[in-house]
Amino acid sequence: MKIMIASDIHGSLKYCRELVEKYKEEQCEKLVLLGDVLYHGPRNDLPEEYNPKGVIALLNDMADEIFCVRGNCEAEVDEMVLSFPVLAEYAFFYHKGRMFFLTHGHKMNPQNLPKIKKGDILFNGHTHVSKIEELEGGYIYANPGSVSIPKENTPRGYMLVDDSAIVHKTLQGEKVQEYIL
Repeated sequence: MKIMIASDIHGSLKYCRELVEKYKEEQCEKLVLLGDVLYHGPRNDLPEEYNPKGVIALLNDMADEIFCVRGNCEAEVDEMVLSFPVLAEYAFFYHKGRMFFLTHGHKMNPQNLPKIKKGDILFNGHTHVSKIEELEGGYIYANPGSVSIPKENTPRGYMLVDDSAIVHKTLQGEKVQEYIL
């Protein structure tokens, strides 16, 4: 199974459209969104082509392929307009003997760890800074950054997970980083 993981679209139709195009090109089976799908929040500038209603329409067309956790900008009304759940604080699944723990990152993160162990993978968004790194305790921290408002000179991008690796790519499809599973 090939999964795409992305975060922090913040209502940008332009970059959401590019993400969905890459999702199709990469022939993924599921799109995991790590929150902050529709709104930009008070700390961010408006992203390019800010259009939450357009993002809703685009993502609702593929709702059966989307799995989403709640970001700090999600509200109950979002679940009324989106055709997939967005209010779960976290989710997890097991892959090749490792737990993949998925959360936005504003509550559970490397400074406030969920119950994970050596070899497990913590996926966060929230910071808008992409990275894959092994941290103290032997767990892997993976953050796809932001689709629309990247920070600290990191690229707009997403991550791919398959049976062999986690790969971070830019929205143009260029490989930035890879972690072999």
